[in-house]
Amino acid sequence: MALAIGGTIASLLYPVFYSYPHRFDAVKAAIADPGPAVSTPWGPLSAADRELVVQVEADGLWEISAGRQAADRAPTKAVKEAGDELVTGHTELDKRVRAVATDLAITLPDRPTSEQQGWLAQLTAAQDGEYRHLFANLLREEHGRVFQQLAQVRSSTRNTLIRDLATFANRTELGHISALERTGYVDFDTVAHGSTESPAAVPTVVPAPSSP
Repeated sequence: MALAIGGTIASLLYPVFYSYPHRFDAVKAAIADPGPAVSTPWGPLSAADRELVVQVEADGLWEISAGRQAADRAPTKAVKEAGDELVTGHTELDKRVRAVATDLAITLPDRPTSEQQGWLAQLTAAQDGEYRHLFANLLREEHGRVFQQLAQVRSSTRNTLIRDLATFANRTELGHISALERTGYVDFDTVAHGSTESPAAVPTVVPAPSSP
């Protein structure tokens, strides 16, 4: 019986981990080939820097919605606490992202990407045990990838605003990773495998900023 249940959960989670592109491939490409940087009072602003600000904002838009849903549905106390922490952390992070975007004249998205909306739809449709595992593993896998990419930009940027934002965002992401792991539903084998896969990337177009 336990093996049957485990197989069912694995089959439900498989599309989540292996059908979605790595959205931060655009950041990696921008770091490898940064192109011309824009001069700002806080240091040069590269394509990778701009890409990071836009993607952190988009992540917050869908993760706040996912957190609210988890807190409202509250299948377990730990899931509710993880949902609350997502909402609190990304609400504060959103304030910082918007301040940085204003200073650097970066245009931010006002809604989650179509991919992220698809994740929310899957969470909404999931029920009971399927929902608990989908919530914990989808959010944990995404936070792990974002955590790594934030560190990569943090180590390469020459812009002090981006450096400070990446530092704060990484602390936020680590707190969320810990909260998701405390739910007890994270499948670490699946997360580790998903983090090493490299599906085809979906290019993200980020508007170049005007001169501050």
